[in-house]
Amino acid sequence: MLTTGAAVNWAGNIRYGAARVHRPGSVGELRRIVASADRVRALGTGHSFNPIADTSGDLVRLDGLPREVDIDPRAMTATVGAGMRYAEVAERLQVAGYALANLASLPHISVAGACATGTHGSGETQRGLAAAVAGLETVGPEGDLTVLTRADDPERLNGSVVGLGALGIVTSVTLDIEPAYEIAQRVYTGFPLDRLGADFDAVASAAYSVSVFTDWRGEAMVWLKRRTGGPEDGGSGGAAPEEWLGARLAAGPQHPVPGMPPAYCTDQSGTPGPWHERLPHFRPAFTPSKGAELQSELLLPRGAAAEAFAALRELGELMAPVLQVSEIRTVAGDDQWLSPAQGRDSVALHFTWSQDTPAVLSAVAAMEERLMPLGARPHWGKLTTTAPEEITARYEHAAAFRALLAESDPAGKFRNPYVDALFPPL
Repeated sequence: MLTTGAAVNWAGNIRYGAARVHRPGSVGELRRIVASADRVRALGTGHSFNPIADTSGDLVRLDGLPREVDIDPRAMTATVGAGMRYAEVAERLQVAGYALANLASLPHISVAGACATGTHGSGETQRGLAAAVAGLETVGPEGDLTVLTRADDPERLNGSVVGLGALGIVTSVTLDIEPAYEIAQRVYTGFPLDRLGADFDAVASAAYSVSVFTDWRGEAMVWLKRRTGGPEDGGSGGAAPEEWLGARLAAGPQHPVPGMPPAYCTDQSGTPGPWHERLPHFRPAFTPSKGAELQSELLLPRGAAAEAFAALRELGELMAPVLQVSEIRTVAGDDQWLSPAQGRDSVALHFTWSQDTPAVLSAVAAMEERLMPLGARPHWGKLTTTAPEEITARYEHAAAFRALLAESDPAGKFRNPYVDALFPPL
């Protein structure tokens, strides 16, 4: 189906320049669109803050493809439609008694888009979402349909999952699954920033998934998501202490951004509940802050956390006029060639900014000037002021990915200026 009207991203700061916007209802229709296009890119939920999905040719929305969740109990995998949102996939897995190991903070994002950009959740032992991908089905430049699996070609799969949308249009994703489990979530407020660097190991290991929110000037708020029956709650899911590492158990529900309604957020009472209703920060029925923010994020080596925290505290006043909130998470290292956590355990520093692009970019530049020398890698779908060649220099597989691009798409059908700047055609 050919749609009308200009397409914009989730936040509204990017207006795509596509000549045509399609919403195919089947894989066959998608194959015909791709085969006849000169340039084509895919669009999931548009939750990127830069022109990674832009094109002057044909833009294809994936949310019209079949919304199937095919569970294989023997392989412990689920094959899902690429344009499906994690919230929908999670709900259907839970009904069948299964779960994913991790979710991002926002369950509204599409499976293929999140994996293609290296999006992650949080947890000392939890890898990014792309690490759960056991297979991809993709439409190639001639409309050809290919299937790539971990079992058949693990190295090529590692090079393809975080593919920036440049290796073809993904139609389905096969994900590792496990038996359903429960999470209990608690929030602590008033955590002293003076203790963050020294106590970060204790904070990050205190739960299955941990997020720290701060403005880098005052105190911090810590969200602890404990897997009931897991080692961090002693196997009992017992009562939470009123005080912990100098912080206090929150008196009521909290939102990460001061002043925003906590009703948007998942249950923080400590009552165990299904994994998909606790791991994200936000409930899928609400869109927490659409159109009211910009985002940037850097992933640094885990060992650089304390030095990065100190630098950000020095920049707190400079960032304050445009910073809504910053989030700290940890991500286990993985094997995906372009994953920002490739080859190393990482600390992820996320920034939610006001929607004042010039002022935000100035603040991002100042922040990156301090953090990039520590080995930071920017999130592929968010704002950065770092030069493309400096970004790709931080990936040991960058040359191999560039060669994979040339092999998979020799005419550059899936390229755009964003991809070309990072990986110039051979």
